[in-house]
Amino acid sequence: MIVYAEVEFIISDSHSLKEKRAVLQRMITRTKQKFNVSVAEIDHQNVWQRTRIALVCVSSSKMSAEREINHALHFLKSNPSWEQLEVWTDYL
Repeated sequence: MIVYAEVEFIISDSHSLKEKRAVLQRMITRTKQKFNVSVAEIDHQNVWQRTRIALVCVSSSKMSAEREINHALHFLKSNPSWEQLEVWTDYL
């Protein structure tokens, strides 16, 4: 089972692409280390206060893949540096 999720964040305190990428790379690296997911920025690469991240988890069961994605999404949402705007999930 493959679970795919997209989540969009706004980074209000960011005043440059450098500041945005510092927050983004730190969270992407930590998410990959803590959870069995692949993560990448897929949109708004040149916008300094907004980002869209994709997460993918592959597992033998839908329940375990969904659980891993939900834990990763909860971890990303808990970062006080940004605010979650939208989440979209799909099952393949």
